[in-house]
Formats: sequence, C-alpha cells, structure tokens
Amino acid sequence: MAMMRDLAAVNADLQEQKERADTVNFKMITFSLAGKDYGVDIMNVKEIAKADKFTYVPNAASFVRGVYNLRGDIIPIIDLRTFFHLPVDKKIDGQENMLILRIEDRVYGTIVDKIDKVVGINAETIQPPHPIFGDINIKFISGVVEKQGDLYIILDVIRIFTQSEEDKNKPRVVEVPSAAYYAPPPPAEQIGEQRADSGLEFIRESLLALRHFTASDINGAWFQERYSEWSGSRNGKDVQLRGATDADEFLAPFYSPDTGRFWDDDYAAAVKKALPDLSSNNIQVWNIGCGKGYETFSFACILKSRYPDGHIKIWANDNDIMAISQAPNMVFDLDEVPEYCRSFMTKGRNGYVFNQAIKDSIMFEYHDVLNDNPLPELDIILVRDILSFLSKQDQDRFVAGFPEKLKNRGLVFLGRYEEFPGNGWQSLAAQPVSVYQRNA
Repeated sequence: MAMMRDLAAVNADLQEQKERADTVNFKMITFSLAGKDYGVDIMNVKEIAKADKFTYVPNAASFVRGVYNLRGDIIPIIDLRTFFHLPVDKKIDGQENMLILRIEDRVYGTIVDKIDKVVGINAETIQPPHPIFGDINIKFISGVVEKQGDLYIILDVIRIFTQSEEDKNKPRVVEVPSAAYYAPPPPAEQIGEQRADSGLEFIRESLLALRHFTASDINGAWFQERYSEWSGSRNGKDVQLRGATDADEFLAPFYSPDTGRFWDDDYAAAVKKALPDLSSNNIQVWNIGCGKGYETFSFACILKSRYPDGHIKIWANDNDIMAISQAPNMVFDLDEVPEYCRSFMTKGRNGYVFNQAIKDSIMFEYHDVLNDNPLPELDIILVRDILSFLSKQDQDRFVAGFPEKLKNRGLVFLGRYEEFPGNGWQSLAAQPVSVYQRNA
C-alpha cells in the first residue's frame, strides 16, 4: 500500500510538472547570433523589419550602424553582433534582419543574423544564466530555457539599453542622434578635448570589435601616436573606422618587420645584436604564434649563429593546424632564403631544406596559447605582436605569468611597438627590436 501511495505521489508530481510546463505565461521572439539561439521578451518587441540603408552617424560607437527612418521616427540601429564582438555574416542582398525594440520611452533597431519565431514558455522553466551558455557577457543574459530540444539564451535588453542605479552618472550605452535626446552642450573650451577623447575611444572600441586588437599599456605609446597621425591626416574629421578595411589601414604600421616571412638580413642582425651572453649552453625557447614557421626558422638560425655551441630547443606553437602541420616539411628555393640562413640549409630532392640540426632544434606543435602548456624553464619567449591581439585580461595574465616560466635574466621578444611598462623588466634594445630581460 505504501508503494502504491508513493507511485501515486510521483505520478501526481509528474502531472503537475507537465501542466506547469504546458502553461504559457512568457512569450519571446527568437533569433540567432553567430549560430546560437537567443530570445527577447515579446513585450519589448515593437515589430520586425528589414532594411539595407542606414544614415551614418559621426562619433558614434562602433556597434552603432547608424540611424533609420521608421515611418517618420528616427531611431538608432545597433548591430548586436558587433556589440557582443561576434562574427558578422555578409548579406548577399544587403538586407539586414532587425528587431525593433521599445525600451522604456525609447525605440531601437537591433540587427541580428536571423529572426526565427515566437516561442511560448512557462516563466518558471527559465534557468539562471551561466557563462557556458553564450559567447556574451553574462550580465546581459536574463536566463536560459529549453523548448522542444532547443536551448535559448534570453537577453536582458533592459540591462543592455538602460542605466542601472550605480551607473546614473555614466553615459548611456546608445545615444540617439535626435534633438529630443541631446544633452546640454559642454562649455566651448571643452569641446575640442571631448571630441579628441571620443574619437580615441571610438578607434579603441572599433579595433577590438573588428580585429581583436586591444589597446593597452603594452602598445599604448604606439596607439596614441598612431591616433594623432590618423586624425591629423583627416584634419580632425571623420576619424571613425567604417569597417575592416579602415581597421587594417590603421593597424598597418603596427606589425613587426617581416611578419609571415623570413626575417631579412638587417632585422636578423639587429636581433642577434640584442641577444646577451647566456649562462647555460642549454637554451630553451617558446615561440608563441609561429604561423607557418618562417619566424621560427629565422630565429633558430640566429640562435645557432649567436650561440654556436648551444643546445637549442624551440617549442613553436600556433592554433592554425594547417600551418603548423606543414611547417616542418617546407621546401624552399635558395633565392627566397636570406643569407644568414643559407649555411644551415641542404639541397633536397625538390629544393632546399633546413639541415637536421635546425630541424632537431624545433618542435612544432598545435596549441592554443590561451590554454596552459607545460614547458621547461625557459631562456627566451618569442611573442611578437601576439599580446596586442589578446583581451586585456589575457594580456595581464600572460605578462604576470612570464616570470614564472623564465629563468633569472630570461628574455622576452615582443613586437616592434610593444613594451613592458612598470618594474621587473629591463629593455635591452630599441627599434626595430623590442626585447626585455627579466630582472634577477
């Protein structure tokens, strides 16, 4: 009898859960961003629209595509993909899918990849957000819910577009370019300074969104100088980056010499000159982001020349599996190899290859640098231009971890315009080589 009562209780609980799940008291519009499913409370959705022409807004944030005339109402258009630093699919017909949202007393257009359908759920089935469910900041997620086998991440659009109490003194995420929303103008003497600051921040945000370049203390001197050149060439007007092409143009002077190819003789000589005497003949090197291997082979030849009696081992890592798998077996024409490398080459069946001593000194490995990698105590870390394309959090983590990986007086080769600010590091060379030695 007790078992029958327990079974009846279980069945009652299951029936109650089913009835609760079948009760619809929350509806959302679902859509996709970068291949994942999202939802927005239908009460915040004014309508769904398509558009391909937006009016550009000077000095707007990088995620603001412009403004749009929605039947006489001028509304800002926000690209949620850029806002969340997600990849953007190119539209064949140029038409963008838009959710028109009403947040408090304002209306916004938001661009998404694809708008799906209306989904009804019971609000009690919504689970608290967790970082594993999305590629976006958890503070902008109100919850997650499963419906018929599909998992939806519900965005908190109120949080995205409005101010919290603690942020009352900060600017809104989006400013609508309409007279109804303009704040009183600042004093005339502050206008020039504010324009410069807003332009600088726009460039900073755009580079992060378009090319994952993080302006920070590591490259801050270059970034400030480059911004002055950039804005000066445009007479202080139209400094915005309008897309990936502008971002590439802005970053073009940043990269170290001979990126993606053999280092030329002059640069190799500068690197060799910057190398100090080392206390041990066992030289351990970590080459981060080695690409197709040109940088690694160049550095190996320089090290063999500088330390002819050294036992050199280079751990060359990259997350491009095709490049890293082909690097050990590359064959070259002698004419494309710089002079300082030629004495370390031998003629093979199909062309010239590096000799066995160079090959044995290099271990090419597929590895994502953001994950830990066990290594021996290192003499040198070669990480040209890589740190600048990491998030600020990862930059700080890497720099803090370098002393633990290096021997006393160990070296770090950075990109041409990168530097280690603060204590603990001594600069050993100037342009075009940037190398720092760990203080003992």
